[in-house]
Amino acid sequence: MTGDRGIVIVGASLAGAKATQALRDEGYDGAITLIGDEAVRPYERPPLSKEFLQGKSEREKVFVHPEGWYAEHDVDLRLQTEVTGLDRAAQEVVLAGGERLGYDAVLLTTGSVPRRLTLPGADLDGVRYLRRLEDSEAIKAAFGTASRVAIIGAGWIGLETAAAARAAGLEVTLLEAAELPLLRVLGTEVATMFADLHRGHGVDLRLGVQVAELIGKQGAVTGVRLADDSVVEADLVLVGVGILPNDGLARDAGLDVDNGITVDAHLRTADPRVYAAGDVANAYLPKLGRHIRVEHWANARRQGATAAKSMLGQEVEFDRPPYFFSDQYDLGMEYTGYAEPGGYDRVVFRGAPDGGEYIAFWLAGDTVLAGMNVNVWDVTEALEGFVLTGRKVDVDRLTDPEVPLTEL
Repeated sequence: MTGDRGIVIVGASLAGAKATQALRDEGYDGAITLIGDEAVRPYERPPLSKEFLQGKSEREKVFVHPEGWYAEHDVDLRLQTEVTGLDRAAQEVVLAGGERLGYDAVLLTTGSVPRRLTLPGADLDGVRYLRRLEDSEAIKAAFGTASRVAIIGAGWIGLETAAAARAAGLEVTLLEAAELPLLRVLGTEVATMFADLHRGHGVDLRLGVQVAELIGKQGAVTGVRLADDSVVEADLVLVGVGILPNDGLARDAGLDVDNGITVDAHLRTADPRVYAAGDVANAYLPKLGRHIRVEHWANARRQGATAAKSMLGQEVEFDRPPYFFSDQYDLGMEYTGYAEPGGYDRVVFRGAPDGGEYIAFWLAGDTVLAGMNVNVWDVTEALEGFVLTGRKVDVDRLTDPEVPLTEL
């Protein structure tokens, strides 16, 4: 990349912060402008539904960089700033109020936004979504005054907030339209274990239910009415029904958008000066041979750094398989790989699932598509190796805990 306009990063997110750091680490000494619409500097989202929400971690620990880091590294960090347009012809980012910032390259790390309920009562007080730091702070405060919480959606956010609410001593009802929590992500065999986990910790898990409306009194939520006309009483309702890529800026600029901003393995759009990374990027992964958009922490960290190197003209590709982790009660897990619904043949286990320590493998024939370690640690590198090589494995040895994974 050549020019004297510098690099503009739209989205003061984890991906944006890591891209900023990588630019300086790689020796780039040009201008960097990092723009965010929140009032606080970039932070990491996993603690918002885990240790920070449970009061186990201090607020300061959620931030990507210490106070003052951006000034020390000559980064123009603009908070509470809205970007309203991307003028690709002029190579300028347009801010609310009309100010224009020229760029040699621009990186879009605008993340995603929660999918909102459109049901009657969805705007009542006490109905909350978890996406931003301020959301987590508000929910944590509500845990101190509420006694009964209804959670709509048994995805990762729903399950983690259910665990946090139980730790806070609340009665929890978890409502899910599917037959099992995380069914599309994990399949029946493993999803069943998460259902059992939450029921074992006192969660009233209701599966295959439809929410009809949220009900309240004097503007505050008092419960959730289901399609069968039954009512779940609650003084707090948490909604976790998925997120949507925040790709409107790219769409309005005429870039290719399909479930996020379409980018190649270099995280570059069809415009060679425009890149995207993190939740908003639908990136081509050469090893998988397809585009995929991943909504997880590790992806944002890794793609931010890769995009920075790409903008500097380095021939780098992003080709890491998806990775995510979760902590619920006494269960800690990590998932590596990609096994979409209908894309695998079977799930096999290494160790005893009933004992709480095991590794699950999703297989296509004798090839590992993904692996999930539960309360078993230091195996992520081996699991990633299985996924990346695509080699056939001896399933009997794979499921034998006495055979080291590194031998396979």
